[in-house]
Amino acid sequence: MGRHSLPDQYGAGRSDPRPRARRRPVAVATALVLTVAGGTAAAARSGLLSFGPSCRDDPLRLTLAASPDIAPALTTAAQQARSDEITSDGRCLAVTVTARDSYKVADTLAAGRRTDAQLWVPDSDVWVDRITANNSAVEATPAGTIASTPIGVAMVPRAAKSLGWPRKTYSWTELAGAAMQGDSLKLGAADPARSATGLLALTQLSAAAAGTKDGDTQAAAMMKALSQRTSDTDGQVVDTLPRDSSGTELGNPKRNQALVLSEQAAYAHNSSADSGTGLDMFYPKDGSPRLDYPFTMVGELTTDQSRAALRFMNYLRQPAQLRLLHQHGFRASEDETPTAVVAKAGGSSPQPYADDPPKPAPAVALQEALGMWTITVQSARITTVVDASSSMSEQVPGTGQSRMDVTKGSLLQALATFTPEDEIGLWEFSTKLDGDKDYRVLVPTERLGDRTGGGTQRDRLSTAFGRLKPVPDGATGLYDTTLAAYRAATSSYARGKFNALVVLTDGVNQDPGSISRADLVSRLQKLTDPERPVPLIMIAVGPDADRAEAQEIAKATGGTGELVSSPSQIQSVILKAIVTAGSQGDN
Repeated sequence: MGRHSLPDQYGAGRSDPRPRARRRPVAVATALVLTVAGGTAAAARSGLLSFGPSCRDDPLRLTLAASPDIAPALTTAAQQARSDEITSDGRCLAVTVTARDSYKVADTLAAGRRTDAQLWVPDSDVWVDRITANNSAVEATPAGTIASTPIGVAMVPRAAKSLGWPRKTYSWTELAGAAMQGDSLKLGAADPARSATGLLALTQLSAAAAGTKDGDTQAAAMMKALSQRTSDTDGQVVDTLPRDSSGTELGNPKRNQALVLSEQAAYAHNSSADSGTGLDMFYPKDGSPRLDYPFTMVGELTTDQSRAALRFMNYLRQPAQLRLLHQHGFRASEDETPTAVVAKAGGSSPQPYADDPPKPAPAVALQEALGMWTITVQSARITTVVDASSSMSEQVPGTGQSRMDVTKGSLLQALATFTPEDEIGLWEFSTKLDGDKDYRVLVPTERLGDRTGGGTQRDRLSTAFGRLKPVPDGATGLYDTTLAAYRAATSSYARGKFNALVVLTDGVNQDPGSISRADLVSRLQKLTDPERPVPLIMIAVGPDADRAEAQEIAKATGGTGELVSSPSQIQSVILKAIVTAGSQGDN
């Protein structure tokens, strides 16, 4: 049998009904669910549920790391399973549940480091996807979801009433907009880099803003406003609510009257004896994304451990345990709406709390939202270096545009996501553009909001992007340009900002008089300072570019090298690289 092999007839939990096209282990998870579909009765007939002295004397021990919100329910379920003498192959299940923040477990596994847990229930599959996208990560195999809870905006009653709750419904952008109008309503959220609740809501907000005029700019503005009132975790954001309904607490500028929150978190708050004031729940009319709690096996489990893990998951799907999930404020599946849970969480008709959730956001949308958040929360200093060799005049298939035209359009889109506090500059390169130099500084790296003459730095960059054009017969002076640009970026390092160098090229080095690749890598390594990090983001564009070379050169600085088939992908890759570099810096 394989790492997570199962008995032929085995009761298991319900699989996640949503498509998971982007997840690597989906075939494995599907096979698990199909294998276990035989049911508990068949398992009992095969002897898997037999009882005996070894149940008490020799239990099969498993450690389960669970998101803090669902850990209490799983702890109770694990204790009850032991009390009920639930067995796998005649041995009692002894499951120890520990509460661990999902992002911390995900960071550990993504870095290839093991944990002491064989099982993991994060609050969302976004964490599992982050791991399975990394080939060097510890294997994480989801086998189905065990609970769900929608995400909305919870408010103290006075604030909710002022917005017409529950009769009036709002979209995500309308709710965010209401929170940004004046100081009467302050909206808090958990950091999307550490909270699936924050990330899923942010992605929904970004998608909604994208459908409006100047959507990117509006989304960046809303993120900037939201970033002023973020907390590190979901638990901490609840602590920012007023302690009671007194005017002093409600008027405290450090308190939030509204929170981006899951239904379960609102339920838990409203159920607590010391909550001070209850919350009313808005469910946005354009869809409430949901946390889905995937039951995940971690690393190389033995056959016995795999069978026991699925036995415990099956136990969680039994009626008594579903009632336990409801008692802790969870929905047991995405197609049910327990009225008692909704009412305790502050939901009331006609809020659309029973509507189907929106389709799961694709990985690229999540990455772009997190990238925009990263560069919005922490101001950036980024110099962009663009290949202007003659090959950039070649057409991109199916577009009717040249590589340079599509590159310019993508760079202008990326520029719209930066704020006036960010510092952005532009170089171009080919060969012999400025005397013997292969590069030319078109716009020095300065603050976008700075004004010189009749316009701002953003205006100057927009104009410079628009004027980029390939140099006739120009070759690719990649190595000398990269070294010069990196030397300039490190020497002008701005503390307190995200510093990076972005190099875009559609080919390999074609300057016979330049330094060698080995020499370039060596010099870059010497220029790199962990105390003043400037990751190089090298983007190889099109079929003539060399991804392996881009990765080797960028790696010398702690950066990333990426290959894109079309320049239209540049914006997404830049945002992804920023998030990657930022997370490496946090570690």
